[in-house]
Amino acid sequence: MAQRAITMGGAPEGFDARLILDELAKSGQPVLHIARDDKRMEAMRAALAFFAPEMPVFIFPGWDCLPYDRVSPNADVASARMACFPALVHQMPKQYILLTTLNAASQRLPARSVLREAAFSARVGQRVDEKALRNFLVRMGFVQSPTVMEPGDYAIRGGIIDIFPPGENGPVRLDFFGDVLDGWPVRSGQPAPNRNA
Repeated sequence: MAQRAITMGGAPEGFDARLILDELAKSGQPVLHIARDDKRMEAMRAALAFFAPEMPVFIFPGWDCLPYDRVSPNADVASARMACFPALVHQMPKQYILLTTLNAASQRLPARSVLREAAFSARVGQRVDEKALRNFLVRMGFVQSPTVMEPGDYAIRGGIIDIFPPGENGPVRLDFFGDVLDGWPVRSGQPAPNRNA
């Protein structure tokens, strides 16, 4: 895949999104847009949603603290960054736009080989090794808690496992019958969808 860098300047705010979509249509390849800061990145996301609401747009924010700072990064920022990683290393749509900032683009990232191992998937009717799943969650930094309240929490209660993955609005519930995933992965606290639908 041929890569090329385009420096765009002087475009009125809002119209720059149209130029990015034109470049995407012309090249037929994904586009990486590096904004100067979070405010411009959010404005670009809103403009792209207006011009092309069907276009997949991935957001990769920078850390909201300085290296060696005594303050930890905001959990929402860490979740947004972690949610973007699997999308970057696993199956992607042919065309998409990745929005990031100068700050985020200059920060080190884990190797692709590490990120490829940082994903878990299961299908209804498939056997799942609960011990391997628990080890995976611990290795990925999840914390077991009695009630899943924030990203990075998980709870195991009999045949039900609640997981709050980064980048999601709420926890996901996995319902097991023995070691087989029996129920549809649904948001915790919501009814399961009709399986015949």
